[in-house]
Amino acid sequence: MPLPREDIVRVYFATRPKPGLSLTTFVDLDDVDLSKQRYLHPVPILPLGGLGMFDEHGIMPSSVINHGGAIFLYYSGWSRGTTLPYSNFMGLAISDDGGKSFRKLGPGPILDRTFWGPYSATSPHVFKAEGDWHMLYCSGTGWLQIDEKMEHVYNLKFARSIDGIRWEQTGQVAIVQSYVEEAITKPTVHYDGSRYHMWFCHRGSKDFRGGVHSYRLGYASSVNLTDWARDDQLAGLSCESVGWDAEMQAYPEVASVRGRLCLFYNGNDFGRDGFGVAFASKSYADT
Repeated sequence: MPLPREDIVRVYFATRPKPGLSLTTFVDLDDVDLSKQRYLHPVPILPLGGLGMFDEHGIMPSSVINHGGAIFLYYSGWSRGTTLPYSNFMGLAISDDGGKSFRKLGPGPILDRTFWGPYSATSPHVFKAEGDWHMLYCSGTGWLQIDEKMEHVYNLKFARSIDGIRWEQTGQVAIVQSYVEEAITKPTVHYDGSRYHMWFCHRGSKDFRGGVHSYRLGYASSVNLTDWARDDQLAGLSCESVGWDAEMQAYPEVASVRGRLCLFYNGNDFGRDGFGVAFASKSYADT
């Protein structure tokens, strides 16, 4: 998750030191040349949760925002299961030193199961607009048994808050699955002064780990944050025949860096070779 700061862009990302475990750290990139690494933080910025907690086996950053001199980092916490491979919900950590160290708001999630979302609530994008806090997040719609494996499917829902901590979940769906096996996750939003632009990623439930139904980028737009028109052909990126993102493009996040709209995203195998950045070919007004 990119956080532009002074002359660098701090990018929070999840590592996988061993199978079934995710930890979060960050790298500072030069804001003129984003391919130039200034600093790589050598240790995780947050500890895993304790036995039985929602983030016992993984912490993955999803959205970062400045607020009143502090930095709020929203993350996906997950824990391994028995009848199902995992469960995941949303946590919040806060930094008072510019985003170098964080403390968890508390031991539990800020978004959990609800009447409208009984499976999962994770991978949010948080932003302020029209005097309120807004969140688009990934909400589980069920599990499917595919080729003797259980695969999670999900859509995008909307939540609101007055303080970024206490969230109202109404079950309002922003992006509906186009077919029952589709999984939609990791939204990111940019406002150009008149219209909201959302990128996200979507996959199928068969042959998606590097196959033909792997994550691809999707796109939707809205003028009121309620009604979204989806048109994935306008996402702006397509997978090429060869390269680090030829098989998969996932987990997008947009940020304005020196007046350029940048889209950070993971490539093949959910980011096995790291993340990359693409630049908008059209101009957007900074807001």
